[in-house]
Amino acid sequence: MKKIYKYIIPTFTLVGLLTGALLWTASSNSAQEAEQQRSGMLSLTNSPEVPLKLQFADQEFDMSRYDMYERLDRELTSFTYLHSTTLLYFKRANRIFPIVVPILKQNGIPEDFKYLMTIESGLNERAISSAKAAGLWQFMQTTGKQYGLEISTEVDERYHIEKATVAACKYLKDAYARYGDWASVAASYNGGMGRISSELNKQNVSTALDLLLVEETSRYFFRILAIKEIFENPYRYGFVIKPHQLYKPIEWKEVTVSSSVNSWTNFAQKNGITYAQLKDFNVWLRDTSLLNKSGKSYKIRIPLKEDMYYKQGEKAKVYDPRWVN
Repeated sequence: MKKIYKYIIPTFTLVGLLTGALLWTASSNSAQEAEQQRSGMLSLTNSPEVPLKLQFADQEFDMSRYDMYERLDRELTSFTYLHSTTLLYFKRANRIFPIVVPILKQNGIPEDFKYLMTIESGLNERAISSAKAAGLWQFMQTTGKQYGLEISTEVDERYHIEKATVAACKYLKDAYARYGDWASVAASYNGGMGRISSELNKQNVSTALDLLLVEETSRYFFRILAIKEIFENPYRYGFVIKPHQLYKPIEWKEVTVSSSVNSWTNFAQKNGITYAQLKDFNVWLRDTSLLNKSGKSYKIRIPLKEDMYYKQGEKAKVYDPRWVN
């Protein structure tokens, strides 16, 4: 038996070594394959978590029903992965929200409607749609005039931040008086009060969220909810912003004009700025001159020179600390 063991033990040892070598080789090959797969992967794309409850205008909305959940999921995913667009919204909001929000509050409109303005125009003061809706609040010409805005070839107050916001507040108040439901109010801003009222009656429901509507209007309120959720929790959705990267609010002085202006270029130069800068701060001026036959008074904004530059070491003004935390 001793002779037999003498030959058997080395055989088992050899088998063990071979097995170990094979396992190590297989493991090594798997690791190499995994590494090759990782190196070929451009990025990890995670689906954002959908909150089951959200607040808007002091009202809680249950997102757990399949259609509510899936509509919100679509918009959250869209804004989360439209990185450059959503980042630009944050940057512009830092300059525009401080002007708009106090007007909403003064007029009794929930602050959350700043997010309606955000998805309407992308916070681009010069925004104009294919249907010719204009400005931050995207007023059509007829509706703008209905709510008190001056619209002509020389002056178009749909592009005037404060005046257009006041007009939007009037519309939102009228819509709330009709529906008593801020979600339906928001839907009507896109679809029109006539259409929303008609469909509520036809489909026998009490809120626009339960209506079958054209895709744009059906998505509208959920786009507002999604951008609100991302603005209030940017890091959760992958947005990392430093304070100095937000667009700084720029101080200005006002010059009152009550007569004609032959050349806005000359007017700008006399006030120490360029024609382009004059138009940046007064987008509502739509021509190169102003006849002003009625002698109406207009307040023209002139940006302060010392505030027009981004300065090294300057403490950035941040409208909402959550954006940079």
